[in-house]
Amino acid sequence: MRRLAVFLASSDGHDPAHAELAAGVGVELARRDIGLVYGGGRRGLMGVVADSVLEAGGEVIGVMPRSMVEREWAHEGVTELLMCDSMHERKALMAEHADAFVALPGGLGTLEEIFEVWSWRQLGFHTKPVGFLDAGGFWTPLLGALRSIADSGFLPESTLGDLAVAPDLSGLLAALEERLRSMPRPAHGETWR
Repeated sequence: MRRLAVFLASSDGHDPAHAELAAGVGVELARRDIGLVYGGGRRGLMGVVADSVLEAGGEVIGVMPRSMVEREWAHEGVTELLMCDSMHERKALMAEHADAFVALPGGLGTLEEIFEVWSWRQLGFHTKPVGFLDAGGFWTPLLGALRSIADSGFLPESTLGDLAVAPDLSGLLAALEERLRSMPRPAHGETWR
């Protein structure tokens, strides 16, 4: 894995453990020589993960719509800042530059981004693995809701099982790497053409 797209909050949240998690992820990505692809922000957990990668000597690619850059929301110290015209283009550029996708603590934007790339994988638009870093059980309620959706017949078991989930970054990276090594296939088992 050369680069990992990380979706996470542009705010700090209430629990300082989330910022500590983001900082630890950044340091570990740099240590493993895995570049960070993220939304380009300088505030909140986004800023924390970017700063920690940069301080540890790693690569950071930020992707942000021009209108947000004009509002001075962009992190000016990143290795490379890619500008685009819309949020749709932002996600497409992030997907293009990353080998896998991970959600850290965040809100609606984080959920929207991770669910979109996960649904793209399910539909066969890409073969890049998707995961949730469930540190401290942050995503456990959501994962329980996804289990209920699968139990109701609206989410294939294979799609749910394809999602990489771990309570720590080492375990999550191992699960993502395993999926990268496996033969590319849509999540619900159709054959590639």
